Parts: sequence; C-alpha cells; structure tokens
Amino acid sequence: MSDPTNPPSPPAQPPTPPQPYGAAPTPPPAAPAAAPAPYGSAPYGAAPQAYAPPAASVGQKSFIATWLFAWLLGFWGVDRFYLGKVGTGIAKLLTLGGLGVWVLVDLILVLTGAQRDIRGQRLEGYDQHKKVAWIVTGAVIALGLVINIISGATAGARLASDAADAPTAVVAEADAAADAETAEAEAPAEPVETAQTWADEAFGTFAPVTQTGAGDTLITLPATAGIVTATHDGSANFAISVLDSANGSTGELPVNTIGAYSGTTAYGFTSYSDPATLQVTADGNWSITISPVSSAPMLASSGTGDAVFLYDGGAAGLTATHSGSANFVIIEETADAFSMGLLVNEIGAYSGTVPLSAGPSAISVQADGSWTLAVG
Repeated sequence: MSDPTNPPSPPAQPPTPPQPYGAAPTPPPAAPAAAPAPYGSAPYGAAPQAYAPPAASVGQKSFIATWLFAWLLGFWGVDRFYLGKVGTGIAKLLTLGGLGVWVLVDLILVLTGAQRDIRGQRLEGYDQHKKVAWIVTGAVIALGLVINIISGATAGARLASDAADAPTAVVAEADAAADAETAEAEAPAEPVETAQTWADEAFGTFAPVTQTGAGDTLITLPATAGIVTATHDGSANFAISVLDSANGSTGELPVNTIGAYSGTTAYGFTSYSDPATLQVTADGNWSITISPVSSAPMLASSGTGDAVFLYDGGAAGLTATHSGSANFVIIEETADAFSMGLLVNEIGAYSGTVPLSAGPSAISVQADGSWTLAVG
C-alpha cells in the first residue's frame, strides 16, 4: 500500500548504453519547446513590445469641401455643420467664428489632417490633396499681405502728395472764390417780381378791349381771366354773366344790379369752367372795357361800389367796413388752389376783420355803398 505523503518517484531514465570506443558522443535530448507567452507579456529579461493602435478609417466627408468651407465660410460654422458637428457649428455661428480665432484654428486642423467628422473618421482625399491645399492657402495669404503692403505704401504716398499740394489747393480755392464773387458782382441783377408781373404770369396779358352798345349782347372774351369796367344808364336790370365755350354758365355773375351802374369787377377767379363769353343784359346804353388783371391799381384804403386791386404785402388781418344795403363781397385770388378765396360775404352794413393771405394777389370788392379796407 502506497504512502500518500510520499508519492512514488518518476521512473528512472534508462541508462545510456555504452558507446563503442572511438565513436562520437551522443548529444543530450532536446528540451521541450516553451509555450508561447500570452499577449502583452514577454519572457523575463526580454524587451516589451510597443503597442501600435489601429489607424482611423477614412469617412465620406470630403477634405476639399471641408477645407473650402473652413476657409471661406468658417465665420458661419459651415465647415462644422458639414462634418455633422451641429452643436459646435451653432456655437461657431453665434460667435462669428470665435471672432476669427476659431476660424483660424479649424483651418489649421483641416490642413494638418487632424480634423475628423462626427464619427471620428478621417477626411476623404486628404493625402491626395493636402499639398495643393497648403500651396493655395499660403499663396492667397502671401498675396493678401503683398496687397496690404502696396495699399499702405500708396496711401502714404497719397497723404504726402496731398500735404505737398495743400498750399496750392488753398490758393486755388481762394482764386475760385474770388472769381465767383466777381462773376456774381458782374452778373445782371434778376428782375424783382411785382404784383403786376405776377398777375401777367398767373392770368395772362392782352391788349384791353372796349365795346359800347345798348340792350342785350354777347362779347367774346380775350382771355380766361381779366377785369371788366362797365357803365350803364338804363333803369331796369343790368347784368353781366360769364359763359364757357358751350354757352354754359361758369358760375360767375360779375354785375347784377338795377338801374344805373359804374364799377370794375373780375372774372375767371371762381369759375367752374374756362370763361369764353360775356352775356350782357341791359335796357339802356352801356360801355364795357375788358383789361388784364395786371392793369388793376394797388389796394386802396376806401372807395364806393365795385373795384379790383392788386396786393403785394404779407399775411395780415384785413379790417373792412361797408355802409351799403345790398351785397358786400371781398374775394382774394392768389392763383393758389389752397388760397383763402372768399373773405367777406354779407348783405348791408358790415364791420369786421378777416385773415388776408400774403401777396402777390388780386382782391375783388363788390359793394353798393361806401367801404374802407385797412391791412394790419
């Protein structure tokens, strides 16, 4: 029975048989091959092997496109949006490329091949096109520096030239100013507009026309606006109405009275259509003279009956009185669509103040009695 504490010894190797005298010695048996060392380990005393990480795979994002986006559109983060990095793309957009710093950093990363897409993959075509990209980028940067240097030198030369020419320019400006003053002094003075010249421009001018007769008649008007000076010695109705080219009323009735008449009225100031004819209604002898508005006298302070005047003063108040018993009408015509127009329209005695527009203007007074006008 075997003793468990003393295991049996391995069987002894059979003795090497004796070799014949003079024979070569038999080599000892070869040692069994050692088991391969596990990964990452090395036999004692041997140098450890270096670990080589696997190279990054190449993705589908183009190096050329990324390079151009980073260079030309980097301030808006287009390069990072293109690579799928939406978060940093938005940050780059909102900061305008980190005020330029981020743009430069991303451009360098792309040119050195360190930029990756959102999956960590290398940019497609980097090895084939990196040299061209470096050359083009460097050339453009160098060209920009040269242009800036030339521009600076040109600006400096221009400033120096301007500084040298400054005295000459001052003298030339002084000469030009003197010439302008001389020309202004020698130029003929422009004619000053008067109420008469204004009336001719606003209403036209023509030679006065005078007609006499008795009873009803029609008189062709020489212009669409003018003044009418008339007399009548009859005892019935004496009226002068204005007709257009179709013999329709223009809405104006310069004279409408009974019996004898003497006065001056205007037509064409408030007409609805262009005046062409005067229709005269009378039972006695009459005399009518049609004259341009510019022939009217300047505004009078008092008078009796109908009258037409010119006014060339400023805007003011017009204080008027009337002692008659029929219509008392004052019209101011400035040839302006927005003028005051009808100032007074009363029957009988009147006393009051109304606003008067600035001249030049024409003022028509219709009255059957004495009146006064005061501007102030």
